[in-house]
Amino acid sequence: MMETTPKPLLGLTLQELRTLATDLGMPAFSGNQIAQWLYQQHVGSIDQMTNLSKKNRERLQQVCTVGCMAHVERLESVDGTVKYLFPTLSGKRIESVFIPDKDRGTLCVSCQVGCKMNCLFCQTGKQGFEGNLTVADILNQVYMLPERERLTNIVFMGQGEPMDNLDNVLRATQVLTSSDGFAWSPRRITVSSVGIRGKLERFLDESDCHVAISLHSPLHEQRAHLMPAERSMPVAEVVELLKNYDFAHQRRLSFEYIVFDGVNDSMVHVREIVKLLRGLDCRINLIRYHSIPGIDLKGTTDKKMNSLRDYLTQHGIFTTIRASRGEDIFAACGMLNTSREAGRLT
Repeated sequence: MMETTPKPLLGLTLQELRTLATDLGMPAFSGNQIAQWLYQQHVGSIDQMTNLSKKNRERLQQVCTVGCMAHVERLESVDGTVKYLFPTLSGKRIESVFIPDKDRGTLCVSCQVGCKMNCLFCQTGKQGFEGNLTVADILNQVYMLPERERLTNIVFMGQGEPMDNLDNVLRATQVLTSSDGFAWSPRRITVSSVGIRGKLERFLDESDCHVAISLHSPLHEQRAHLMPAERSMPVAEVVELLKNYDFAHQRRLSFEYIVFDGVNDSMVHVREIVKLLRGLDCRINLIRYHSIPGIDLKGTTDKKMNSLRDYLTQHGIFTTIRASRGEDIFAACGMLNTSREAGRLT
């Protein structure tokens, strides 16, 4: 008889858990109990689901596993940022970053092993693409985070392009925000994208989570050099698409802008940004560049960063300079990578 791989329970919706229960000859309400054990109690094994009969736990164990896996390595920065290395169900490894800041705790989650986008400045892109994370892999980063009780926000800004694994990202955010799941508000979750034709529109239609667009240059040819995805979906088209949606109320739209010295930090660039984003209710996050091996780019000065922020703010675009966190443990923006031998963090 052929052995089958146990199915992870983590990531299943309430209705799917109820269907699973009845398929196994259990009462449908057992699905509700399983959901509570998963998303409220965060159990590590089916044996811990003690209000299921022993016989039903055994039935469940024959075909399922919780699907949670603890981190295999941990690094802490001098600034308190913590990077974790998590295994995946396929035997790969991915990195997640917890960023504490006073009464706020943000988790930067990954959605792919590596990335297809190959942005010039991103270490994850240099890894190449090794596979999509499952819904369980994505949620496991939250489920098994030691600081889970301190979490206030989740950002899909780790390894991978969320729109390139859209089905699983949407399912993960559905479980995160469902009252039968983690019961998070979608306003506490931000999903980033470089802009992928068709996929971004579907995400905007099917999710209420905040949206962050990787901009990095308002000039087509320059952005295409920095970000090959610009060729298939120019940022001008992304902006036109975004104008069809309401970001004036609860849902927030932001643009991420890594600032490179002598590349995208001129007055020409900020004027073009103002022109590009006119009519959009949005904000801009200016990000310091963190050097990666083999790439001839460097970050601009604090003076220039402040000048760009002030110009954009004065011209009606709320702009902040994002604090750099975790650079000493390679946890800062654009530095995540798990291609090193044995998945070592450093």
